[in-house]
Amino acid sequence: MWLCRACAYPWPCAVSRLLLADEYANDRPGLCVHLAGRFHDAVADLYQLNPYEAPELGILYRRFLAWVPGRSG
Repeated sequence: MWLCRACAYPWPCAVSRLLLADEYANDRPGLCVHLAGRFHDAVADLYQLNPYEAPELGILYRRFLAWVPGRSG
């Protein structure tokens, strides 16, 4: 289900997003690579849980990657 261990909201939750953005403040590409890897893992896990129904990739994309802060300047 990919839920936050601390608050049980879908990961990355609001707090996780803030922490990740801070951790990768000077490495936006690194954050994107990290999140793309988690996106891939989540898709594989969700497909394994229910092989007869494809995970909703658009929803997962918005959840895992679309929130990443854009480049400044």
